Amino acid sequence: MTTPASDSPFAPVSGLLAGLDLLQIEQSGPVVHIRLNRPAKRNAINDTLVAQLHTAFVNLPADTRAVVVSGAGNHFCAGLDLSELVERDIHGAILHSRGWHAAFDAVQFGKVPVIAVLHGAVVGGGLELAASCQIRVAEDSAYFGLPEGQRGIFVGGGGSVRIPRLMGMARMTDMMLTGRVFDADQGERYGVVNYRTVDGAGLAKGIELARKIAGNAPMTAFAVMHALPRIVEMSPAEGLFTESLMAAAASNTPEAQDRLRAFLEGRAGKVVKQP
Repeated sequence: MTTPASDSPFAPVSGLLAGLDLLQIEQSGPVVHIRLNRPAKRNAINDTLVAQLHTAFVNLPADTRAVVVSGAGNHFCAGLDLSELVERDIHGAILHSRGWHAAFDAVQFGKVPVIAVLHGAVVGGGLELAASCQIRVAEDSAYFGLPEGQRGIFVGGGGSVRIPRLMGMARMTDMMLTGRVFDADQGERYGVVNYRTVDGAGLAKGIELARKIAGNAPMTAFAVMHALPRIVEMSPAEGLFTESLMAAAASNTPEAQDRLRAFLEGRAGKVVKQP
């Protein structure tokens, strides 16, 4: 059983990903850090940024085992860049939304687990992006909003599918109809946030979690990402059968067998209560 080196400093990536000018992408061992880099626009997502996110997630370095996503400046992401919102015919508008879907599907159902580190505005499309990640860490400053109702538009980046599965349909309805904004503590209480930190500590926590995740068996991580969200949408009978297939696939990889032997031989730690 081998664990990827995880203590090397972060360094800029090379090649295709280095040319994505609206993202800052660095790697440390098996962990890749992708930072949205439009701080003057509160990291609002325009057509170029969403395309670059898609490119980044389908072209991650081969040795990547976990990704951290954050935002430069004072905010994670303030959503759709309304300055680029143009009138489209219905076909064009559907294709625009589907482009966001493709990008965020590459996050949720990509190669490796993704952790979002949230601070400041996590609004509209920013919340849609965060909802596509497997884990969310929120600093004190983070706040969550869906102002589409006030803008005369509707979520188009997968929010109507992903966000209710985190906070429930009633809360999302409230946010969209009234403009209600949730703070970081409410986000944690309502299921949007997995971990809470003080301001300035979110990225370190996200990287800590990513390093821990990177040490997992890749097939198990893949199963959690790809099988689990699909199983919960199935009928119980279909879900149980799919679970059997996934359990058999995960437990019979060479790495899984090595890890099981290590546990049985007393070379692996037991589950203990966290301090």
